[in-house]
Amino acid sequence: MRVCSIPGCATLYPRTQGSRCPTHVRQADRARGTATQRGYTSVGHKRFRAAVLNHDPICVLCQVREATVADHYPHSRKELIELGLNPNDPQYGRGLDKQCHDQETAIHQRGGWNDTN
Repeated sequence: MRVCSIPGCATLYPRTQGSRCPTHVRQADRARGTATQRGYTSVGHKRFRAAVLNHDPICVLCQVREATVADHYPHSRKELIELGLNPNDPQYGRGLDKQCHDQETAIHQRGGWNDTN
């Protein structure tokens, strides 16, 4: 068993469930919003994804695995929107495999869309 990583929460839960208790996982998911609310199911995003993966069929970081994720780069989707730029413009994307994308996100966008800093 482990204790929830959220300060002040002493809930115990199975070690296999990540760093947050089920209640805090649900709260984070609600705050994050759906893929549609975040703009990832629009026609524009689908075109962005197709164009990026067509341009970068192999992950640009590891240069080994097939690119399966159209990563917004050098700014996140959220940052592009805040800068008044079109997040669906393929010039702001690069092709990554899921493993490299997850590592990059963990390093550069620790709070993701939930980050208010």
